Amino acid sequence: MRLFIVGTVLMAAYVLYLDAQIKHSFTGNKWEVPAQIYARPLVLQTSQEITPKEIIDELELLGYRKVSRADSSGEYSYRNGVLTVQRRAFQFPDGAEPLRHVRITWDDRRIKALTDLSADRGIGEIRLEPWLVTRLVSSRREDRMLVSLDTVPEMLPKALTLVEDQDFYDHHGLAPLSILRALMANIAAGRTVQGGSTLTQQLVKNLYLTREQSLVRKAKEAVMAIIIDARYSKSEILQAYLNEVFLGQNGKMAVHGFGLASYFYFDRPANELNTPEIATLVAMIKGPSYYNPKRYPERVKERRDLVLRILFDENEISRQQYEQYINQPLQLASGASLASGKHPAFMSQVRRELSDILADPTLQDSGLKVFTTLDIHAQRRAERAVKQTLSGLQQDRKAELQAAMVVTDISSGEVRAIVGGKDAEYAGFNRALEARRQIGSLVKPAVYLTALEDPTQFNLATPIKDEPITLKSREGKMWSPQNIDKEFRGQVPLIEALTRSLNVPTVNLGMALGLENVANTIERLGVTSPIQTVPSLTLGAVSLTPFETNQMYQTLSNNGRYIPLHTVTDVVTSKNELLWKKAEFFAQRTDEAATYLLNYALYKVTTEGTATRITRQFPRVNMAGKTGTTDDYRDSWFSGFDRNNVITVWVGNDDNKPVNLTGAGGALPVFVNYQQLQEPKSLSRRFPNGLGIAHFDPETGAVVVAGCPGSMSVPAILDVLPPAEQDCEGKPVKDKSWWEKLFGAR
Repeated sequence: MRLFIVGTVLMAAYVLYLDAQIKHSFTGNKWEVPAQIYARPLVLQTSQEITPKEIIDELELLGYRKVSRADSSGEYSYRNGVLTVQRRAFQFPDGAEPLRHVRITWDDRRIKALTDLSADRGIGEIRLEPWLVTRLVSSRREDRMLVSLDTVPEMLPKALTLVEDQDFYDHHGLAPLSILRALMANIAAGRTVQGGSTLTQQLVKNLYLTREQSLVRKAKEAVMAIIIDARYSKSEILQAYLNEVFLGQNGKMAVHGFGLASYFYFDRPANELNTPEIATLVAMIKGPSYYNPKRYPERVKERRDLVLRILFDENEISRQQYEQYINQPLQLASGASLASGKHPAFMSQVRRELSDILADPTLQDSGLKVFTTLDIHAQRRAERAVKQTLSGLQQDRKAELQAAMVVTDISSGEVRAIVGGKDAEYAGFNRALEARRQIGSLVKPAVYLTALEDPTQFNLATPIKDEPITLKSREGKMWSPQNIDKEFRGQVPLIEALTRSLNVPTVNLGMALGLENVANTIERLGVTSPIQTVPSLTLGAVSLTPFETNQMYQTLSNNGRYIPLHTVTDVVTSKNELLWKKAEFFAQRTDEAATYLLNYALYKVTTEGTATRITRQFPRVNMAGKTGTTDDYRDSWFSGFDRNNVITVWVGNDDNKPVNLTGAGGALPVFVNYQQLQEPKSLSRRFPNGLGIAHFDPETGAVVVAGCPGSMSVPAILDVLPPAEQDCEGKPVKDKSWWEKLFGAR
């Protein structure tokens, strides 16, 4: 009796101990859930210039299924120029949006109308849910996406309980009759053919216990199953099971739960699983390795059909459905959408920003949703353009070429793509963020912008000296810059000096303006790296990363409006509570009118200057940009932009040896190849107030009347220009009388 009492007390204490363990973990965060990284959502608006193909590409990326009639979540149809989409419900950072049935029609290349068929009304805008790029998986090598019982198809818990635990809703954690049936079947077969564990026991084994095969462990499993069943509802237990069950391997990562398995095997959220797909996943539970559908499809199909037979026998599906389903192939997805380590260069910047955003690094394992600015189409095109272009350039060179590329949105500062090297999958040295190289002629727009911000002294027609100049460096060395053709022209108009990237006029202009003023302009454009105010600064003797260089050109292309480049826009908790949001910030860093004039000159670079290859390839699309080449042809640069995006490309060697490539010969082809992979939008900019077309003598820079032969007509800030002093014949221009001004008489 004493031993019995002592045993009972010890058993009670042990049960209380196990109960405390279970309560602590089961009611809290039961799992480390990786942070989910999402790309930017595609926003569609009426009058937006976007083709059906661009939208369909996005839908295919998101795993939408093309059908003849879109009537279920995640489906679309396209016929006779009309796109119909069942846009999925999604929890955006600013709130949940329900399933919406949307029709899109076009007028030429622009969206004519967006119609919400669910409400039978026109709408001005709708956004597709963002693509799940990757998850920041912890060192435990477990990956999962949580689902709730009310968001999965009703057939999933039905199939699960019918196949794995028919008495689930009747037992109290243990099913003695099931254990006895399994024991008898195994004895009869001479091997293990059935398991007697309940779903609750399976959950205990996965959550709390090792895989040790012993009576002690089995006893502990039984006790914990009874405790869980007593403390929690069947719904809570079933939901935990849905999220914990092991369903295969994704490389080194274990696939846990139906939420992740749905994406991994079928490339869609769990709520869109159909009955055969549910049967496939339930069939795999018995042995995810043995029933791996990607390695043993015949085994899986046979067991899937057995699950479907059980559903038919239990009247969950009709005979017609059963016969239809068993004749369907498995229809597996590639699983590539959940490949880990994708786009490491972009993710490197995301991690940098998250380290500043999240005070507690362990939050990354709490199921956060991180919404980024990534445009996956831009990213893949950038990776492809870099790889293909470098393969062509490499053929005639012994030294290994490398490259980096950054694509950003002009108006928002959002980063769309980052390529850190020609091997886009390599997660090592990220040249876009870490390689500091002299930028060469990419600095010249800052020199000319400094001049144009003083409109009383400079305009696009102002003559700039193109004469020999010798300067002394801080070390006392003499420096005599040369134009690339080794010629001097005496003087050239400012716009020609920039479009032809002439060195000597740029140095003369920079020295006249003052190096401190030039350095100040570079800083205002967003450069934070230290700048040495030496004469060679005017030709690009400043070392920047491609990312920082892109920041310069983002400010220029945005009419002088500086917005810090960024990849993270929102961070949301696992409970869909907004944890952090990118604050809207911008600053007008340079004069808008002067920046417009500079961008006009950069447009001329692509039509008449060093980047005319762009106009030859895209005769109907206006773009702007600047080539850059450093001493001894060590670095090849190009920064250019269309209406929406600014793109910076660097090509060179990691060891800084000459590559014998100009900006036009190395980086520019990468830019061109990238634009050929998409549909660039033609650059268009409104005239700022006070600007208009003015006419100048190209030799003297003097204002002339309109229509004079040989005159140059360019945009200018009109209210600071003096009136024309001579007509086209060289005669003085007299002030008109009031009569002539009124009636236009001569």
